[in-house]
Amino acid sequence: MIKFYFHPSPNPMKAALLLEELELPFDLIAVDTFKGEQHLPSFRSVNPNGKVPAITDEGVTVFDSHAILLHLATKHGKFVPADAAGRAEMLSWLMFVATGLSPFSGQAVHFQHHTPEPLPYARNRYLKEVERHYRVLDERLAKTRYLAGEHYSIADMALWGWAMFAGYILGEKGLSDYANVKRLVDEIGKRPAAARALALKERLTLKTDFDEETRRALFPQNV
Repeated sequence: MIKFYFHPSPNPMKAALLLEELELPFDLIAVDTFKGEQHLPSFRSVNPNGKVPAITDEGVTVFDSHAILLHLATKHGKFVPADAAGRAEMLSWLMFVATGLSPFSGQAVHFQHHTPEPLPYARNRYLKEVERHYRVLDERLAKTRYLAGEHYSIADMALWGWAMFAGYILGEKGLSDYANVKRLVDEIGKRPAAARALALKERLTLKTDFDEETRRALFPQNV
């Protein structure tokens, strides 16, 4: 059985959605990042980078959310286009999320909510880049139902992971400026697999207070 190392944050939610879409049995293993469990030797032996998600699948260890998406989707032959052109589109948009939307969103969250003192340049820089990425995604989704064309794929699951949390970056308006992205995120949110993925956190007891212990655990390089 797959071991799924999980915390209910954006990147692990991408992998959770695919596991539920594939209806694969898995052993859910909590990694309480607010307590610093990602730095324990037992977890660092799974992911040397000390981040969730990670899985072990029939003796094979895979870490990083997008590596997990590619591994599982390819292995099971689902949610990846069969034709070369469709696969190229899927990979392009998957990597657009991996190298653009995901890291810029993470940095936007950090500089908006977690710096000891306000840094206006950094806040503006990352917020504007997040907005730019959503504009690119919105323009794509104005032309196609899904990022890879007419078929739901792991690229859409990757987008969903961060887009669910867009309000934490963009404020009360959330995705309202990006109607096509919102349409896709809402559609995915209605899928039974998404409901099951979101419910995973209810099976775990995790720390919720963002205190000094959590700050040290999430940003040890800044201590």
